[in-house]
Amino acid sequence: MHSAEHLQELGSRLTRLRDEALALVEQHRARVESVHPTFRESARNLLHYLALRAHDVRALQSELKQLGLSSLGRSEANLVAGLEAVSAILAQLQGQPPPSASEQVGFARGVELLLKHTEELLGPPPAGRETRIMVTLPGAAADDYGLVRDLVAAGMDLARINCAHETPAAWRRMVEHVRRAAGELERSCRIEMDLGGPKLRTGALRPGPQVVRVRPRRDVRGCVVAPARVWLAPEGALPEGDQADAVLPVAAEWIARAQPGDQIRFKDTRAKKRKLKVVELQGPGLWAEVRRTAYVEAGTKLTLRTAKGGEHATRVGALPPAPQPIVLEVGDELVLHAAQTPGRPARYDRDGRLREPAHVACTLPEALARIREGELVHFDDDRIEGVVREASAEQLRLEITRARPRGSRLWGDKGINFPDSELSVPGLTSLDREHLEVVAELADAVAISFVREPEDVDALREELDRLGAERLGIVLKIETRRGFEQLPWLLLAAMRNHAAGIMIARGDLAVEAGWERLAELQEELLWFAEAAHVPVIWATQVLEGLAKRGLPTRAEITDAAMAVRAECVMLNKGPHVVDAIRVLDDILRRMQDHQQKKTAMLRSLEGPRALREQGLSASCGGGAPRRS
Repeated sequence: MHSAEHLQELGSRLTRLRDEALALVEQHRARVESVHPTFRESARNLLHYLALRAHDVRALQSELKQLGLSSLGRSEANLVAGLEAVSAILAQLQGQPPPSASEQVGFARGVELLLKHTEELLGPPPAGRETRIMVTLPGAAADDYGLVRDLVAAGMDLARINCAHETPAAWRRMVEHVRRAAGELERSCRIEMDLGGPKLRTGALRPGPQVVRVRPRRDVRGCVVAPARVWLAPEGALPEGDQADAVLPVAAEWIARAQPGDQIRFKDTRAKKRKLKVVELQGPGLWAEVRRTAYVEAGTKLTLRTAKGGEHATRVGALPPAPQPIVLEVGDELVLHAAQTPGRPARYDRDGRLREPAHVACTLPEALARIREGELVHFDDDRIEGVVREASAEQLRLEITRARPRGSRLWGDKGINFPDSELSVPGLTSLDREHLEVVAELADAVAISFVREPEDVDALREELDRLGAERLGIVLKIETRRGFEQLPWLLLAAMRNHAAGIMIARGDLAVEAGWERLAELQEELLWFAEAAHVPVIWATQVLEGLAKRGLPTRAEITDAAMAVRAECVMLNKGPHVVDAIRVLDDILRRMQDHQQKKTAMLRSLEGPRALREQGLSASCGGGAPRRS
């Protein structure tokens, strides 16, 4: 038995939490009044929830559970109503009248608001499935109507167009195909377009030597199973309908002397003797085969030996430069600079002493001015990590602290993350503003990438107002640590729009915050979004193995099943994406009977043998009896 004093003390703690929640709304009344009328109740509830999460209430939860009362673990959508409901029961246990209830979001109203805001942003749900499916359209969707129709028929509810790729003309064709397919199939399918945002990436690298590697195909034992096919022709003359393993430009008059069966001899870049066998003449060029790996560079001397004993020499013409990445090992130095000069690997003298460290440009040079010594830098989705040893607005000197044991390759156009730094980069770039002209015409919703501050959202809304595109919904892509930390204020800024939601961009967010924290951050994002009654798009690598390679991993299936807690799940493009849509559709339909947000739904079970043997049914819960 719990004493009256204990029950009273619990009630007092709940009252204090409620009063703090109401006080925070008063403190931010101007923010609440600035949101769109449809979000007014939701804005207050979001602040209520923010006030609660400023406390550690685990001990209180444990004590409430011991009394058989709600532990407040499902209070996101109706925080104050939940506190007041438990307080009322505690008062009744003491024989006292319940405390007066404030007019806040109730239990049913919280669900109603989330459903309303979800449909406003994402469109109506398909029959029999509550969670929508979003699919990133590949470039082929601009010219292949059949592909788009297959995506819509398989279950795509929203088509995502990434403005970082393709062209406005291609986007228009994609949208035309989606609208046409949705009309023919009588399905709802909305268009969401992602702005590219400020891209922190590595700059271009200095091209390497003009070298081509020619390599035959081998089996697992290293035996040649097929020779490499080499196309030799005057510069610009390409083969018809056949795939070449290498293309070598040579003089036309030299080719005119060749016949099938002739040999072409040369020394490759390693001074290895190699020979090609002429197998076919075709138009302006010829096909030759080689059964040993060779490295051929511009200027390599080729000697044609004919069946009649003649010898004719030529030299290989200009070749495309071979890519030359920067290979980095732990302890290496890397200079990240503002000047947009091409990067290159480290240079050493003949004695192996370092003459010049590896260096590469940052595509947003203004970001370097805010970086400080000791801060971390991540490259290429956290595959390479460095720490800043010297910092200036012109360049950063980094020490590589994480790489593969034999070194990691850093290429141009790879992502850069500064997880410890407070960057002052604009939320909308000049290119984003240019793209918004097209987005405003084509899309139903627009996503702002790498959002960090409420001012970024304000800038987007101002642009939409200028373009007369207030009808567009706004999606906040949470992919930086700063964006996560500012989430409540970002949500309040987005809620000034008539429709808003968030996308959990798990790839970049994991790089910024650390992979080990991703699951924790994902949960917090889901909680705050539910408190704000805004929909969540669960994104990045969902069923990626299935979409790209045709076979999912076990972990992917579990991840997709848990995604039912979001209002929308995003699939990325891949050759098997239609199959991925069908599998995801089936998983979501099955899981929605078991899960609603954080709450387990206790439908009757068919699996456990003990239930079948006892002939137990679900009739006591209102369902029909189930028997094997």
